[in-house]
Amino acid sequence: MFMGEYLHSIDTKGRIIVPSKFRENLGASFVVTRGLDKCLFAYPMEEWKILEEKLKKLPLTKKDARAFTRFFFSGAVECEVDKQGRINIPPTLRKYANLEKDCNVIGVSNRVEFWASDSWEEYVTDSEESFGEIAENLMDFDL
Repeated sequence: MFMGEYLHSIDTKGRIIVPSKFRENLGASFVVTRGLDKCLFAYPMEEWKILEEKLKKLPLTKKDARAFTRFFFSGAVECEVDKQGRINIPPTLRKYANLEKDCNVIGVSNRVEFWASDSWEEYVTDSEESFGEIAENLMDFDL
């Protein structure tokens, strides 16, 4: 399980440190792709395979299913951590998530997310204001 929040910088070559607490669970190689809310999602290979199987079951005849599958897989890259604990994020993914300098790397249960710090701060501020309402809406899911 991934949890916690870490602040790191991305360099001009697109390299960012993966927090040491996340590296072991991510494994030797893992998948990074476009996430929701303008961040990047990183999945260990086992989790990626589970997600891949679920997405394969979506009906090809549904426009939204095709769009989501394209969005998710077209941005996916396999990453390996270098000796300094960094990964290289391709330019297309950096542009999508607006990763330029300061980044927040957060653990979210079965995945890691990479956020531009200003986007993360805005998201947290917006979410804090409606956290009670969000919790109420999720009560149906037996939380």
